[in-house]
Parts: sequence; structure tokens; C-alpha cells
Amino acid sequence: MLLKSILGWTALVASAVAADLPEIEIIGNKFFFKNNGTQFLMRGIAYQQNPTNTTASFHDPLADTEACKRDIPYMQAVNTNIIRVYALNASLDHTECMNLLTDAGIYVIADLSQPDQSINRDSPEWNLDLYKRYTDVVDKFLNYSNILGFFAGNEVTNNVTNTDASAFVKAAVRDTKAYIKAKGYRQIPVGYSANDDTDIRDSLADYFACGDEDERADFFGINMYEWCGSSTYTSSGYSDISKQYQNLGIPIFFSEYGCNRVTPRQFQEVGTLYGSDMTNEWSGGIVYMYFQEDNNYGLVSIKGNSVSTLADYNNYKSQIQKISPSLAAASAASTVSATSCPTSTSNWLASTNLPPTPDQDVCDCATSGAQCVVSDDVDSEDYGDLIGVVCGIFDCSGISTNATAGKYGAFSPCDSKNKLNFVLNAYYEANSQHSDACDFSGSATRTSANASGSCSALLKSAGASGTGVVSGNRSGSGNSRASSGSGSGSSRSGSSASRSGSLRSGSASSSNAAVSVKGVKPFSMDSVAKTILIGGGFAIGITLTFL
Repeated sequence: MLLKSILGWTALVASAVAADLPEIEIIGNKFFFKNNGTQFLMRGIAYQQNPTNTTASFHDPLADTEACKRDIPYMQAVNTNIIRVYALNASLDHTECMNLLTDAGIYVIADLSQPDQSINRDSPEWNLDLYKRYTDVVDKFLNYSNILGFFAGNEVTNNVTNTDASAFVKAAVRDTKAYIKAKGYRQIPVGYSANDDTDIRDSLADYFACGDEDERADFFGINMYEWCGSSTYTSSGYSDISKQYQNLGIPIFFSEYGCNRVTPRQFQEVGTLYGSDMTNEWSGGIVYMYFQEDNNYGLVSIKGNSVSTLADYNNYKSQIQKISPSLAAASAASTVSATSCPTSTSNWLASTNLPPTPDQDVCDCATSGAQCVVSDDVDSEDYGDLIGVVCGIFDCSGISTNATAGKYGAFSPCDSKNKLNFVLNAYYEANSQHSDACDFSGSATRTSANASGSCSALLKSAGASGTGVVSGNRSGSGNSRASSGSGSGSSRSGSSASRSGSLRSGSASSSNAAVSVKGVKPFSMDSVAKTILIGGGFAIGITLTFL
């Protein structure tokens, strides 16, 4: 019977012209339909297949029209009103899938990153490449009314050892929001999806929800896997986290849920999530996940164009069709004061002073204003190694980041070539433009600076060390925009490690020995410092003996 109705639905929508879905807006800590003020609770499914079962490549589910035609009816049959996708290809056409979803009354919440372009928790950056990736996705999807929002990151900070990475994600939130506003686009919310780590989850949520409106997240999702098998609101831990988040001030929801420690999953938590204990704080959730893969979280299995529903699908269907939540009205909603930012503790170290906005003009000035730059015959893949060499003998605060102290170099968001040219020139200038200070055995060369008036002003603001405050052409948020200074567990089997089958997303030491870097001509550093005259004063320098 389901197959018959699916075939009829597919034939109907194949020739239909999609009518826009009403926009979803945020008032206080809830989502509402903008056209009638009814509360929107997410009844979602994560939807992204990973054909190779690796993170090296991805399949864009919204560019696969035939798959959308195949799968959307099965999502409709379980009352789905939103899907989450983890990686999108901004160069592909998504019109047909987005229209099919619109016809089915299904919204989309999308991650802005992709497997090889995301903020790395171990060496976090918010740079030009990522800025372009994020804004390209925004540009591609802004005209679809069923885009509910974007995630600027997924589980980037996942324990107490990498809380500093959240500063870079929050900068991405800030700059994506600023980009949407500057372009005059409709107000599309931007938020974050976190893992459930009890040591940091309170501070993590407060961090993204605090601050000025232009830099805080519009919503906060948590990938929640605490309810495993048969449990209750209290014993599952749902009551604890609801109390922690009750005054967060922005919409919160389960950006993933569905523990699979007990299989098949019964989805008893559905009734509680959409019941009176939770709907005042929580805006529903997104079941992980549609496709069956090695991690055993699938609702259906796919073979070619054939769909087989699994026990999990049928159990979820039974539970989701029982819910009858009480919905709030926008007219009765009130804005909620922003939460306070977390203080620095042993469990939370991320500064509220955020990295600067990536700006191509600022980065280009690092090269156009330089009189010492990298030689043309140095391979671009070796720029990082040469940066390591220079920074081994010189203060590179102008390109460095310290998210714990909240200090970022003015050129820290730049690409490796502009970073390299800045530090080469800074070293050259600090050594009174001595010819030996712009050589590095031929890896650097002297040139004439070609900085425009605006570029000269930017460089002056950055200062010789690159640690001053700069303002480029992009809009940003106050002092967060600028740069200154120097440089599940046992019950959460759905943690990122156990779901890894899915797409859910150098410095050189100085010594007396010769330094050899691939593609960079070798040189030695004499550990005996010499005194060089700089601007009428004396400074300690490094003697370079070139081979």
C-alpha cells in the first residue's frame, strides 16, 4: 500500500511547480512559522549517504534528483518536516530536490562545511578558504524558502582539551551572519551543533548563546544519545540537560538523536521530547539517520533504487505518529535575555574575543606592501615549511592565533603565501633591510612595495609586528572583528567516534645545524647573536650563514 501511494506521489510532483514554504523565524527561544505565528517543532531525519564510507569524499544528497524522488515519500510517511544534510556541493544544481522537498512540506538545515573544508579542532583556523566555502553555500541556497538555517560547525569542540576551537567556530557564525546581512538576504539563522560531553556542555552552550546579537549563534543543537533502550525523562538525563539549558535564550533542539546500544531502537524518547516536560525549552529533534551504513543507525536500507524499511523505521513511525504536542503562539512569545558568557575555568578556555574576519584585501596588502617576498621558484606546498623556519628565529605574532588569550595576528586568516610574505618582510624590516635578511639561500627575494593608499593605511594599523587592529572592507562586529595582541561515553554510544562511518564532518626548531626544508634552499643559523642597529637603538638579531 505504501509503495502504491509513493508511486502516485512521485508522478504528481514530477511536474509540479513548487510553491514557497512559509519562512521560519525565531522569537525568543522558539521557532515559529512567519505567516501565521504557529510554533515550529522539528520532526527531522539526518539525510546524507556516504557511499565510500570515508570522509575523503561525499555525495551531495540534494543534487541527486532520483534519490530525492525515491526517499522523500518515506520521510513524509513518518511526518518529517525537516532534514539535516552535512555537506553540500555549491557548484551543483539543487533545484529539483529543493522543490520536491518544498512540495512535501520539508525544510532543510544544512552544515556549511564539508569533509576537507571545516574547522579542525586540533589546529583551528577561520581563514579565507573557509569563509569562501561557507558564503558559497549561503549564496547557493538563499533563495529557497525551505532553508531553515545553517550550522557553522559540528562537534568541533568535543572535550576539555580543545575548547579554544570554539572561538573560531563562533567567528564563523558571526561572519556568516554579517555576510547574509550585508548582502541584503532574508534573515537565515546560523547556529552550531555540539556533542554531548557532560564536562563542557553547559559552558559550550553558554559560549555560543552569549554576547551581542551579531556574534552569538541564532540556535544551538546538541547531538544527544543519552536515552538508550527503555528509559525515562529523569533516568535518561534529559531532565538534567533541560534544567541546564532552560535559560539559554535561543532555540535548542536535538541536532541528532537515537542511541543504538539497544537494537532495534524503540524510540521511546520521542514521546518525551514532544511532551510537556520538554517542549517549553526544546524545539524537537532530528533522528540519526535515514541510510543504513556500517554504524547501524539506518532507518532504511538502499539497494539501487529499492528502499527497504527496517525495524527502526517502523518503530520510529509508530512513536512519531502518536505525538500531540502543545504549540506556543508567536503572539504570546517574548524575547529572552542573552545568557552570560562562561568564565575561564579548567574546563573552558575559549576567549570571548574572537578571531578577525577573513578579508582578501587585508591579506593582499601583506604582499603588495612587502619589500621582501618568497621567491617564485619555491613550491607553494613548501610555504608552510618556510614559515616554520622564519618563525623559528623571529616573532610571528602577526600571523599567529591564541584563542585562549583572545589574541590574533592581523594576518592570521590569510593564505600561506600572504602569511609567508608578511613574516619574511617583517624579519627583513626588523634587520634594517640588510640584504642577507631577505635571502634564505634564495628562497626569498627583494622587491618594490606596491601598496595603495588604503593598503598603506591597513599596514600602518597592523603595525610592524602585525598585531595591531585592522579593518578591511567586510562588515563585522566591533572589537571581535578586529585583531590585536600577540600572537555516548558508556551511555552515549552515538558519539562521533561510533558514527565515524558517516559524513557528519609546523614550526621548525633553531639550532646550529643546517636547516633543510623540502623545496627550500638549506641554510645554517649561527647561535651567536649579533647586535644590529635599528632606528637609532640596538636590538639583538640572528646571524644567518648561507650555504
